[in-house]
Amino acid sequence: MSTPPRAIGIDIGGTKVAGGLVDEHGQVILRARRDTPHRSTAPRVVEDLIVDVVEELLGGTEDPVVAIGIGAAGFVAADRATVVFAPHLSWRHEPLREALARRVELPVFVDNDANAACWAEWRFGAGQGETHLVMVNLGTGIGGAVMNDGRIQRGRFGIAGEFGHMQVMPGGHRCECGNRGCWEQYASGNALVREARSLVMAQSPLAADLIARVGGDISAITGPIVTEAAEQGDPIAAELLAEIGGWLGIGLANLANAFDPGSFVIGGGVSAAGDLLLNPARESFRRHLAGRGYRPEARIKAAKLRNEAGLVGAADLARAAVVPA
Repeated sequence: MSTPPRAIGIDIGGTKVAGGLVDEHGQVILRARRDTPHRSTAPRVVEDLIVDVVEELLGGTEDPVVAIGIGAAGFVAADRATVVFAPHLSWRHEPLREALARRVELPVFVDNDANAACWAEWRFGAGQGETHLVMVNLGTGIGGAVMNDGRIQRGRFGIAGEFGHMQVMPGGHRCECGNRGCWEQYASGNALVREARSLVMAQSPLAADLIARVGGDISAITGPIVTEAAEQGDPIAAELLAEIGGWLGIGLANLANAFDPGSFVIGGGVSAAGDLLLNPARESFRRHLAGRGYRPEARIKAAKLRNEAGLVGAADLARAAVVPA
């Protein structure tokens, strides 16, 4: 019996290019990863990393590979070929599919990374069986996606789901998108790190545990370090996560008013905090939901595929585009 065709999925974030060879069941067979040069000034730099990851994966298998799916952290046009704007990278109207097609010999499909993650969770993870699903990815920023009846809602111009740039605090923190007060400035991994470092810089005695964990080096504080401290009982780290969760709940209540989903699936690196983040988010969601007490409430669930959702979904979407159902 011949091996069913595989696809390669590439997840491009603000800090990494992660790739995987994925089978028809959403299982990752091979993995490869490269760090993204911080604020790379030339699109070619990230393209080189993508090609490097693809070549490593192709070199590690003899199975048939039919397509490459790219999940990019940015605004992707409806043509699934062009990255219109990537706040955390240097892409501006970047013809990514065309650039990669010149360098690899497989069909290439580009999508927003949150669209890819949402598709993966709907197909293989926490969103299975849900007819109306909203995905929120908490990473460097906040990405999002909407699915209705098995279809990703990309919008007229392909840019639907950019929830991270909803304004929740007019005149608030400056965002890389150019505006102030965006949701991702209050409920993302960057927001968690900013607040933790701010507490340390204020020389608060409450931050003694965090200071000790990084040997006094404020720049070494990361989201995973704060999460680990909270899991090990540091009350101020737990408080920081609860604050992020509170802002998360406010945004979810707004999205419930707009889309009325049956479930929210929360993914991205920050979701690794689990109920330390999600329980405060659920409480905040209930408190801010319009018509609370008189309407059904969407479930708020952690993503199952964790950090691999983006590459799994990108691969599965690419395979679906070339292999008949």
